[in-house]
Amino acid sequence: MSGAIVEHLLRAEAPQVLGALVRRFGQFDIAEDAVQEALLVASRAWPVDGVPENPRGWLIRIGYRKMVDLLRSEQARRRREQEAGLAEVAMHEPARLAGPPPATDDSLTLLLLCCHPALSTTSQVALTLRAVGGLSTAEIAHAYGATENTMGTRISRAKQQLARAGARFTPPSDADRASRMAAVTQVLYLIFNEGYTTSSGDELTRVDLTHEAIRLTRMLRDTLPPDDPMTAEVTGLLALMLLTESRQPARTGDDGELVPLEDQDRTRWDAQLIGEGTALIDSVWHRGEVGPYQLQAAIAAVHAAAASPEQTDWPQIAALYLWLERLAPTAPVRLSRVVAVAKAYGPNRALALLDDLNRRHHLDQDPLTSQRERAVRAHLLQMTGDAPAAAALYREAATLTVNQVEQRYLHAKADHLDPPAHR
Repeated sequence: MSGAIVEHLLRAEAPQVLGALVRRFGQFDIAEDAVQEALLVASRAWPVDGVPENPRGWLIRIGYRKMVDLLRSEQARRRREQEAGLAEVAMHEPARLAGPPPATDDSLTLLLLCCHPALSTTSQVALTLRAVGGLSTAEIAHAYGATENTMGTRISRAKQQLARAGARFTPPSDADRASRMAAVTQVLYLIFNEGYTTSSGDELTRVDLTHEAIRLTRMLRDTLPPDDPMTAEVTGLLALMLLTESRQPARTGDDGELVPLEDQDRTRWDAQLIGEGTALIDSVWHRGEVGPYQLQAAIAAVHAAAASPEQTDWPQIAALYLWLERLAPTAPVRLSRVVAVAKAYGPNRALALLDDLNRRHHLDQDPLTSQRERAVRAHLLQMTGDAPAAAALYREAATLTVNQVEQRYLHAKADHLDPPAHR
């Protein structure tokens, strides 16, 4: 069996194995470490020996043994050894060897636990990728441009924070379920966005992160009943990811450089992902109240439906962004609406809108949005024919990003408008 198939199987089983261990022992931090070690053992053994008949039960048994070792190594040796002895007895009970019943799916409970409000968003992302996604600390560190030691410390602190907060491996109460689900969807959205356009480094994307975000979102959707209030919005999030990911093959040229949306070869877009994403958003669009992820998916579907940039329904996109801004008044949404207005109604109207947004929301002064604000304004000035001003802003925007692919793209735009020899 290929390594890729084994890896997919291990990541699918990781939350179920972790759920089984936590349910038996009630110690999330130790169980999570034990699962990681069990996954490592399987990743080495299964490609050689083959996947066992009951892979989940196999992983749970290895996880139990690893927990025994971890419990014994704790400082409170006497108490830990007593717990380890009980664990060894449990390992020989037939009812505990097979893992949870087939109908039990711990994915949602684990996602909610990893996105506990006691944790920062960064810690929620890291813990979700490790505990639910089954990624190693090294893989997560590489994806986010951090050292393995730094990421390991962050994950350890997150688990300690959960323990101090008294977090339990139980579904949340009805009172806080909605807010916890909102945190889960935000974390999955952040994982996808980091993969789609990496915040640093010499690569534009990290498909391992986008694929993992899609897999986890699909898993989350499968755990929700059709009549759950969050099902429509989670479906919208999955549709958004699929429709956005469909453009991945056309986002860079043969030289690895960034290709903007209007210049992409749309025949390279993934038709299967477009079909699935469009069907998903269509299936929930008229169910009731429309949320931000559904609106973003609808915008992506309008782009996907256009055979060429000229055939894009920009007035509809501008209207959808206005609706989205009312629900999610964030800087990225506001700047995207500016671009849509420029395409639909011209650059002068868009520049007036951008100036108004800066007066009211200071997009040009916020460190998190100033880079994109410069790039958007440069694009609008280019549309008006003011090449020198546009080139200057493109260069300024390039200094505000650490993604090297974006830097090269922005410098190339500037040099095309204002060649170095002319300066």
